[in-house]
Formats: sequence, C-alpha cells, structure tokens
Amino acid sequence: MKLPVVNNTNLENLMDKAEIVQQTAEQIMKDFGMFGVEITFSGNIDNAYQELHQQLIDQITGLVETNYDLLLSVLYQVDITNREIVQAEQDLPHYSHIEIIAHQVIARDLKKVLLRRYFKMKDEEGGLERGIDKT
Repeated sequence: MKLPVVNNTNLENLMDKAEIVQQTAEQIMKDFGMFGVEITFSGNIDNAYQELHQQLIDQITGLVETNYDLLLSVLYQVDITNREIVQAEQDLPHYSHIEIIAHQVIARDLKKVLLRRYFKMKDEEGGLERGIDKT
C-alpha cells in the first residue's frame, strides 16, 4: 500500500470511504473534545466534509471571539502549522481565514488517520512475512 498524498485540492475525494471518514470524524471529535469543544458527526459520509467543516467553522468562530488561547491550544494539539495555513490560503482563495483553519483541521486529522492505517497495514504485512499472525 502506497501512502496517499493529502493536499488542499484532493481532501474531499479522499474522504469517500466510510471507515476513513468515520475515523477522521472521531479524530476531530477527540482533538476538540480534549478541550471541552464538542464536534459531532451524523455518520452521513456523503456530506461528511461539509458537515464537519461547518461545525468547525462555527466552533472556531466562537473560540476566536471568546477564547483565542483555547483555540491556539486546540490547533497545537491538531498540529497545524502556519506554513500549512499559508499554503491553503493560496490553494483555496475562495475560503475565508476561518474556513481555511477548519479545512486544515480536517486535512490534518485525515492525514493522522491515513498514517495510522498505513503503518498498521505495514506492520501486519511485516508480521505475515515473518510468519507472525497479528489477528
């Protein structure tokens, strides 16, 4: 399995498999939930990006207005860099700054999910090659 490249223009297309979408939503809920910020997911994978993106926009807007330090802590936890935000602003000029941040949260958590799946698969393949059954 080759690790897929995640960028600002293919994010929605990568979120087309139910299991990946569900795991990405769970990662977002976990990252924000650690700071008492609730994100929910209906389970509707056809509208997952829009659903999560809108909730993140709403929550980020609220944090900008009421608790900017908490927003910075959440973004640190998610591991979004300023460089990624600047790149996303160039790739998605039709998005506002808050929409960019919300998009980057989804992109970063999708990357986390894909990396976890990639290394789990590599680990399982390695075990099978060595005759170790990991199931």
